[in-house]
Amino acid sequence: MPRRSILTDRQRAALFDLPTDEASMLRHYTLADDDLELIHARRRSHNRFGFALQLCALRYPGRLLAPGEVIPLAVTRFLAAQLGIRPDELAGYAAREETRHEHLAALRAIYGYKMFTGRGARDLKAWLEGAAETARSNEDLARRFVEQCRAAQTILPGITVIERLCADALVAAERRVDARVAGQLDDDMRTRLDALLTEDAGGSVTRFVWLRQFEIGRNSADMNRLLDRLEFLQALALDRGILANVQPHRVARLRRQGERYFAGDLRDISGDRRLAILAVCALEWRGAIADAVVETHDRIVGKTWREAKSRCDARMDDAKLALKDTLQSFKTLGAALLEAHEDRASLEEAVGNAGGWISLKGLVATAEQLTDTFAADPLVHVVHGYHRFRRYAPRMLRALDICAAPVTEPLLAASAIIAGTKMAAVLPLTFLRRGSKWLRHLDAEADEASRHWEVAVLFHLREAFRSGDIWLAHSRRYGDLKEALVPVEIARVTPRLAMPFEPETWLADRKARMADAAHRLARSAKAGAIPGGSIEDGTLKIDRLTAAVPEEADALVLDLYRRLPEVRVTDLLLEVDDEIGFTEAFTHLRTGVPCKDRIGLLNVLLSEGLNLGLSKMAGATNTHDFFQLSRLSRWHVESEAMARALATVIEGQSRLPMARFWGGGQSASSDGQFFPTTRQGEAMNLINAKYGHEPGLKAYTHVSDQFGPFATQTIPATVNEAPYILDGLLLTDAGQKIREQYADTGGFTDHVFAVTALLGFQFIPRIRDLPSKRLYLFDPASCPKELKGLIGGKIKERLIVANWPDILRSVATMASGAMPPSQLLRKFASYPRQHELAVTLREIGRVERTLFIIDWLLDADMQRRAQIGLNNGEAHHALKNALRIGRQGEIRDRTSEGQHFRIAGLNLLAAIVIYWNTKHLGQAVAGRRREGLRCSPNLLAHTSPLGWAHILLTGEYRWPKRA
Repeated sequence: MPRRSILTDRQRAALFDLPTDEASMLRHYTLADDDLELIHARRRSHNRFGFALQLCALRYPGRLLAPGEVIPLAVTRFLAAQLGIRPDELAGYAAREETRHEHLAALRAIYGYKMFTGRGARDLKAWLEGAAETARSNEDLARRFVEQCRAAQTILPGITVIERLCADALVAAERRVDARVAGQLDDDMRTRLDALLTEDAGGSVTRFVWLRQFEIGRNSADMNRLLDRLEFLQALALDRGILANVQPHRVARLRRQGERYFAGDLRDISGDRRLAILAVCALEWRGAIADAVVETHDRIVGKTWREAKSRCDARMDDAKLALKDTLQSFKTLGAALLEAHEDRASLEEAVGNAGGWISLKGLVATAEQLTDTFAADPLVHVVHGYHRFRRYAPRMLRALDICAAPVTEPLLAASAIIAGTKMAAVLPLTFLRRGSKWLRHLDAEADEASRHWEVAVLFHLREAFRSGDIWLAHSRRYGDLKEALVPVEIARVTPRLAMPFEPETWLADRKARMADAAHRLARSAKAGAIPGGSIEDGTLKIDRLTAAVPEEADALVLDLYRRLPEVRVTDLLLEVDDEIGFTEAFTHLRTGVPCKDRIGLLNVLLSEGLNLGLSKMAGATNTHDFFQLSRLSRWHVESEAMARALATVIEGQSRLPMARFWGGGQSASSDGQFFPTTRQGEAMNLINAKYGHEPGLKAYTHVSDQFGPFATQTIPATVNEAPYILDGLLLTDAGQKIREQYADTGGFTDHVFAVTALLGFQFIPRIRDLPSKRLYLFDPASCPKELKGLIGGKIKERLIVANWPDILRSVATMASGAMPPSQLLRKFASYPRQHELAVTLREIGRVERTLFIIDWLLDADMQRRAQIGLNNGEAHHALKNALRIGRQGEIRDRTSEGQHFRIAGLNLLAAIVIYWNTKHLGQAVAGRRREGLRCSPNLLAHTSPLGWAHILLTGEYRWPKRA
């Protein structure tokens, strides 16, 4: 029977090799007094050594030593030091084979170790069957099995046996899950699901392929195409309860497989598996399409508002000439009247000389029109979008399974009128807040009022979805916020929280810190000792921070980069992969086995990172054609694999000696980088005025102090960056090690200040308009007189105390990963009524922001650290701009998934380049030191691994035969 291989050589070594790092040897190979007593009972030194070595191998990794196995020198030295003998004494061990067996028998008898046989093996195999369903990967299951054997003091069988057992368990678990899902489908549902693979949906595609071809739209036509799919899936009437006993990661894997199979290939798969994939896809797509419908409506509302504002601005521009003429005419008339008044002449005659009463009447009418034009609200013009909304809104409202909080029930009732499911003699206005600008437009003429009313309802529907006042059942993005928050009991045991369970404890600490900080700032202001700033007449003034880079640093950087060898990007990728094996993260979506076609996979990753696309890469490489690359991309490259590969590179780079000169991996900066896209952005409401009229998206990236880009997200160019700061910190292993997080002005809100502090991060944003920011105190009346002009208000203590349990739940939800922090923060920021939880977070944020501003003003070193961190981020953007050589630097993928892979691939390639540069810069430093040249740590701290001039990025991508 051929060997069933589910692990790579590197993964096998991680499970079976003896540890050689000091921390692991101290943990596993430190011998206790009773161990030493048993070891010293052996007569000869080499037998004592061998006995101790076998004991250590049984403890970790938990296996037998192979005959003739070469023991790492670090292990022999570590044990020899404890035993008081020379490392070379081991050479004489087990000259008699029986000695090794006798020692093994003694160790088993004394310590209770068992061989993998009999009842113990059967129990472990039974455990393996159950664990296979919850395992997230082949490596995960093998590692857990090895740990279970250690816990049971069962000596590990051979690695081939472990791989075979794990592979069999995974296949059996997969079949059980498939059978569990398919078994809940009746004959009629099975027939209807199978029909998806044969039924023609038009355009030479099957119904199954048609259903999965959906994206967030930009107009009513796109919306109706989404509703076609949603209504079809709803008509299937597939019960979501069939997935109740299936692990979420297995549901996700079945869905991803369904999104990659062609209909013909799926028809050839066995019955239970085919039906499981079809059922999961139907249920998951139903929820995803409903989310896309809501997001499309959001974009259409945004487009309508932008057009209304443009109409308003255009009318103002047109009125400017008339305004000038009207003012000139009034000036002439006024001068004539004043002259007549001074001369005591007839005012009637003066009016007649200035154009007459008819002309004056016309001027007054024109002035009235101009006044209305310049006072116009864009809400006047949103009614022009009525016909656009009318094409889809009733159908959308009937299709969506909308739930609402009590406060938005009037809005839901108004929506039912538009949907046609409810009649009303009078259009209700109770969904509008008192004083809403919409009210005066809805009191207008009857023929326009009803249209304005419908548009108002649909605008408010968007805001309610954004805030979470209304939600969809079984939705990832627009689900019920209350159900998403973890219970208080779980929140209390969340280890990440840096907040006490009692609000009084937190308030007492913050009051003491704030009082001390305020007095320190007042003393510094009075003495004129604020570094780079001053407070004069209640106004804060700040000077620009000067750079503190030694003059010798530039020369050192130039010399180090001159020493780097020129390298082709293909050779660079191979070298890095040989060292850390990042390609092993790209396992097959179906089998979980790492990709065996390494060169093909590297071609795919390079095409993503250089922004070339697979077709261009197929023409530029000497190894693969387009269809081969497309197959590899479809089955091996996905978001989780990209994240695993990036984590591997970041961890490897952080271990390189050179990285330690730049930092300890405990501080990071984050910033958004704009990437132009295709010319559809304007129609999709994806234009940010900051970047002109060019449509695009942003990659929001976190970069550590060691220059590793450990997290990146694709976000619309139109959104605020602040909510995404916590995603990179909480959802990655590298991010959770961060203690100081730097951000630019765009990443600063009171909510972010609050959550970062409650999670134990030191948030240090560079606030561009800092002098205009106000300080908030618990007792403004006791504020030192020097700070009176900087005080903005009082902290609402009662609100914090009343809502502390829900704040605890919200922060714990973010820390647990149950909901991305950005999603929760966006909901808090979107509440039009600023409900108590959002207001409480704002109050906590004001406390933390006040403390930060005072610390910032008094700590020049903090300012410099933030400046260095943000500069590193900007330099990282420059490297990415150099790498995305394809397609004139534009991200031309139409789908959000394609855009995400393009950005993630670029980030991964940048991280690989940084790893290679870090390694070779370290070698260049060693070369300088051998030549007796200066390389002080202070100077090396000002170098960076972000250069690219020595890397050949363009041309043909040829790979060596050996790879």
